[in-house]
This record gives sequence, structure tokens and C-alpha cells, in this order.
Amino acid sequence: MECNHILVRFGELTTKGKNRKMFIRKLCQNTKEILKPMSQLKYELSFDRMYIILNGEDPKAVAEKLKTVFGIHSFSFCYKVESDLDKIKEVCLQVVENNSGQTFKIDTKRNDKDYPLHSHDINTAIAGYIFHHTSKTLKVDVHHPEILVKVELRKDYTYVMDNVIMGAGGYPVGVGGKALLMLSGGIDSPVAGYLTLKRGVDIECIHYASPPYTSDLAREKVLDLVDVLRQYTHGKIVVHIVPFTDLQLAVYEHCEESYAMTVMRRMMYRIAQGVAQKNNCLAIVNGESIGQVASQTLESMATINEVIHMPVLRPVACMDKLEIIDIATKIGTYDISIRPHEDCCTIFTPKQPATKPKSYKAQAFEANWDFEAMVQECVENTQDIVIDDSYKNIENLF
Repeated sequence: MECNHILVRFGELTTKGKNRKMFIRKLCQNTKEILKPMSQLKYELSFDRMYIILNGEDPKAVAEKLKTVFGIHSFSFCYKVESDLDKIKEVCLQVVENNSGQTFKIDTKRNDKDYPLHSHDINTAIAGYIFHHTSKTLKVDVHHPEILVKVELRKDYTYVMDNVIMGAGGYPVGVGGKALLMLSGGIDSPVAGYLTLKRGVDIECIHYASPPYTSDLAREKVLDLVDVLRQYTHGKIVVHIVPFTDLQLAVYEHCEESYAMTVMRRMMYRIAQGVAQKNNCLAIVNGESIGQVASQTLESMATINEVIHMPVLRPVACMDKLEIIDIATKIGTYDISIRPHEDCCTIFTPKQPATKPKSYKAQAFEANWDFEAMVQECVENTQDIVIDDSYKNIENLF
């Protein structure tokens, strides 16, 4: 018998009280969007789970997509059969045969209380059938089985479920509003974006381009990172490309070298806030990690952050570099991030940047020219690119 369903479990979403329906509705919407290319799928919804009816679609391909959907606690391949014990036994044997492992457990939940056998008796009957018909050498392990077969017995039909596959967890993307991710192209900011999505916050991205000092390849790297991140959303992310060259050169013209990075970051924050407000983003997100570089000391963060009033989320602030790299590798952004194409933060790195910059000094340098007009020009002239399924037609983006 072919696997004909996938059972999706919601986990902590069911604890959300009056908001539970909203969370689950958003999760179902995101799931359908990510699985949209698989047109034969159908969906059934119950209190704490969703059933995906495969209708001939490849269950393994569906499973790979489901692993990227935030809000899914776990899922299982599922076989819907008649509530006939002999047929249930055959399917359970098939599940055991299809999985590797030397130990197994049958776990029956009997929703139909009129069924003549109790759950323990059903478990025993199925296990006995498997022992007599399997081609493997097996043992029962009720605590840590390598193969777990779950049986949900109902009046008219029964679900036989394969091993539990863990989902991405977190909250459905979009239930927490929307934020603007400052995406540099390095290792840290894509991880910050991923962790923000995991908490149910949708993202748009902002990237600062300084041609001719930064290349089209640097921009392509950023868009490739967004193409990975969108796999964890409803399928598309908007990227705002900021023409930053003139303002960046003005910073280095009017500031002493040790304060250039601080003032440049203050300009970036001002632009990010302007773009965020234009696009209904409620917060700014970045990949700053405390003490990693000069602009990420607490003193630097305080001096830079003071120029805006919008909340700034720093999901990786307390992680070390190896922890961040582990996540980047897991989600598929690491190999893209290490491509050797410099962004605007690295091309003019001062030799001795201020690690404890003073606010009054930064303000004094900024008073040397009309930076506000240049900031507004950057906000108004951003190029908006939608990264979705058509992204690979990259010639249309440059």
C-alpha cells in the first residue's frame, strides 16, 4: 500500500487560547503556499493537526518542503485504512519493513471506544503479527524504539503513522508582524533573518550597494541568500537595494577615520528606519553579535542606535561565531556567505576604528554636511526586487 497522507502536528500553537485559530489559519496558509507547486495535494484540518492528502504526489518531496515551514512541530507519513485489524496489521508490517532499525514499538490510540479490543491488546496483536511475518530480526523497545508505528483507530477508518519527523518549530511566519532585515551578505545577518522568521515575524530585506566599489557579484550573493531564506516563508521576500555610494563617500570625507564606521552605521540605521516605515515594518533586524567587530561593542551599539526610535532586534547578539556558522550551514546560507565579494561595510574598513565611540563626537562630525537630504535621497531611490520562484531568471535583475 502506498503512503496516502501526511499528518502534521501543531505543537505549542494549540496552547494559544483565543489566538489559536489565527495561528493555525496562518500556518495552513503558509504550508499551502510553500507546497503550491505540488498541485494534487488536498488538506483537511482538525483541532491540533492537519492532514495532507497526497493524491499521488511524492511523500518524500512533500516532507522536504514541510521541514522548512515554521509552526510545524512534527509530522509523519500516514496510511489511511479501514478499521479492520487484519488490514491494520499488514500496513504496520509494511511500515516496519520500510524502515531501518532493529527495535520497534506499536503505539495505539483507540478513539473508537466501542472497538472490542483495548489499546494494549491491539498493540500485542500487531506486534505478534510483525514478529511472525517480518524478514528482519527485531525486538520490542517501548522506551527508545528505532521504529515507532503509531496507530489511531477510529470507527470508520484508521491512521497508521510512520516515524515522527521533527519540523522547524517556532511560529507561523507573519503572525508576529513584519520587520526589515539589514542583510550585508556575510554569515551573521542571514542567520538573524532565519531566527526572526522562526518567531513568526515576516521579513523584508535591505542591502546597501556602493558601486563601483561593490560589484554586481556582491549583490547577486545577497539575492541568493534571500532566495534561501524565502524557502522558510510563504515563498517570496522583497529586497530593497539602497544606492549608498555618495553618502558613504561623504561620510569618509567629513569624518576622521576612527569614527567613519560609527557614522556610516548611523546613516544606515536612519535609511533602514525610513525604508521600514514606508513598507509597514515594525522593527529592524540585524546580525550584530556583541564584541565581534568594533561597531558591535555595547558602546558602539548605543551610539549607533540612538539615531532612530524603531526597535532593533539582534537574534545572534549573544551567540559566538561557531554557533552562528552551525546554523548557517544547517539552513544552507554558509557557502553563499563566504563567496569572496566585499560589501560596503568591508571595502573602507578603517585601520583603527573607535570601539567606544562618543555620541557627541559622532554628532559633531555629522554637523559638517547636510546628511539628512542624502539619507532621504537614499530612501526614495531604493530599488525593490521581489525574490520568488522566478528569481533564477537573474538576467532580469541586473
